[in-house]
Amino acid sequence: MFHKKTIAHLMQQEGLRSITVRKYKATTNSNHPYNVYANLLDQNFVANKPNQIWMSDITYIHTDEGWLYLASIMDLYTRKIIGWHIDARMTKN
Repeated sequence: MFHKKTIAHLMQQEGLRSITVRKYKATTNSNHPYNVYANLLDQNFVANKPNQIWMSDITYIHTDEGWLYLASIMDLYTRKIIGWHIDARMTKN
């Protein structure tokens, strides 16, 4: 038997890296008492004029100091970001 650190050191010397498979971590809990709104677009991502359809997204950004959460709103017609907010905590504000 070899110690894990010994194997890691030998692999590092040979320029080898292991392939690690991470467990899937669910970030959404669908069992909640909050409102669930209908999907009004139904995959129809075509806007005929500005301010007709706004899209939103939350992006998780990993940093050395922890996670940041970027919420953005985009006008689908112009494809311009019309609003955004970044924070270290994801709150409803």
